[in-house]
Amino acid sequence: MALAISVVARLFRSAAPAICISATRRLHATGHIWQKAEQPAQQTAQVGRLNHVAIAVPDLAKAAERYRSVLGAKVSEPQPVPEHGVTVVFVELPNTKIELLHPLGEKSPIQRFLERNPSGGIHHMCLEVGDVKKSLAALTPKGVRVLDPEPKIGAHGNPVVFLHPKDNDGVLMELEQVGSGSSTAS
Repeated sequence: MALAISVVARLFRSAAPAICISATRRLHATGHIWQKAEQPAQQTAQVGRLNHVAIAVPDLAKAAERYRSVLGAKVSEPQPVPEHGVTVVFVELPNTKIELLHPLGEKSPIQRFLERNPSGGIHHMCLEVGDVKKSLAALTPKGVRVLDPEPKIGAHGNPVVFLHPKDNDGVLMELEQVGSGSSTAS
């Protein structure tokens, strides 16, 4: 706006100050003065599709074999994810994935989960979002707690964050950033 005012001021340098002010106000009111438009803040997390359901398992090889040979699903090779303290195997289904989780190290959060649930069980569900940071910016003012405010890289190579289960009806929720609403491949 300051640039537009200085341009108008130069144009009307010889004119009376009242004309200059009047012209500037008229240009501003009609939208002829270009201003950077304010982008409205994202109001919700804007979740997309279900990316996966994660199941903590006490025996990763046995669980993977069951999905492969009994259920006939396509099962990936085990993949260590040290940043999250887990080894994962993805079970690909036509409309989503199941992520089998097994502890990687004694300090793994999955180890603690399995100590409380020795047979294993559903650990979390993952929803896709277009931008993790924008989603967090929309959620935190609404009182949704994040386990770690800085996104980490997940098993698919995308930024992820986990939302506190007490703020999500008892469900640990993962938000995974995916590009252009498309699904990620494992």
